[in-house]
Amino acid sequence: MASYLFTSHDGFGLGHVRRNVSIAEAILRRQPGARITILTGIANDVPWLRRDDMVVVRVPSLVKDDTGTYRNATFGWDAAISRRSEVFDDLVRSTRPDVVVVDRHPFGVAGELRPGLESCRDLGIATVLGLRDILDDAPTVWAELASERWQGAGDLFDRVVVYGARHVCDHVAEYGLPMEPYYTGWVLDGAAEPPSMAASGSSAVDDRLLVIAAGGGGDGARVREVGVELIRSNADWRGIIVAGPLAERVPTAATDRLDQLGTVESCRTLLSRAGASVQMAGYNTTVEALAAGVRPILVPRRHPRREQAIRATRLTALGLADVVDEAADADEVSWLLHRPRRLRAGALGAAGISLDGANRTARLLAGMARGGRRVTTAAVIR
Repeated sequence: MASYLFTSHDGFGLGHVRRNVSIAEAILRRQPGARITILTGIANDVPWLRRDDMVVVRVPSLVKDDTGTYRNATFGWDAAISRRSEVFDDLVRSTRPDVVVVDRHPFGVAGELRPGLESCRDLGIATVLGLRDILDDAPTVWAELASERWQGAGDLFDRVVVYGARHVCDHVAEYGLPMEPYYTGWVLDGAAEPPSMAASGSSAVDDRLLVIAAGGGGDGARVREVGVELIRSNADWRGIIVAGPLAERVPTAATDRLDQLGTVESCRTLLSRAGASVQMAGYNTTVEALAAGVRPILVPRRHPRREQAIRATRLTALGLADVVDEAADADEVSWLLHRPRRLRAGALGAAGISLDGANRTARLLAGMARGGRRVTTAAVIR
């Protein structure tokens, strides 16, 4: 049975490893006996990383601070990088996976994946680089691609996939990506489904329920503050804050119309019955809102990367979201609550948005596992 190894640098938040797990789950739906290893720097105990069907291996975390600098609370920089490199190379050599999937940074934070990828080349193991829909603003990505952080990537990766669509961000035209990618559509946790009847406005939707979400929560304080202010200033609304595992709890004593949840498996079920959402514009939570049929109010962070702001702006241009600045006050945002906050049936398809990225990526990887290295996309997605 095929074997797959997924790795992600996991510098801030949970998005990278969550995408890898969602794709791995899609593989297991196709190949129930497949062997899956997830390599991650996430130290938090989150429900979807407690697995019986996958092996989860932890490496020293490298958490990005507000300046964009990576740090480890226990190890020195060199020790953390060395350990991450050793674990990845050892896993490649000991498990001999059919396919290795690297999320976002081709060689990791500081080149720690390069020895393991060279081992993949020597052992004939197929390699895939997975990139999210938006990386960052173009000048920042140009500089990254020109640096040693990408040097030799074309020789060590057999395929590049983008978990998005070309018309939202063309990675070759906009960023100068040196390899032609395969666009899979967006990766959603669980089997992709069209928005439910609740998403289209049935009685299952509570028109005065506001979901306030900030992904993992480590950098979502402002979104939570905006949500609390909205509930306080709109007496006919009640709210639920999904704090996330990395978040501090928000004082909510000023209103009895606001509940707070910690870590949840997925926001999609909650969003599917919400009248509106106010949230950051991170990849996973945004995709969950669209899948639930919500037209989200997005409050993107702009530092240390502009990825969220760009995603929010482009989804707004497609008519699928509204975007407000982090500095906006509740009065500025409140009027959006009185605009239609549910997507009409067929809105995602009309905008060219597919949420079947996990299944499409799983098909691609399964074909590569059968065919070995340098398999063309056309040969494996039929």
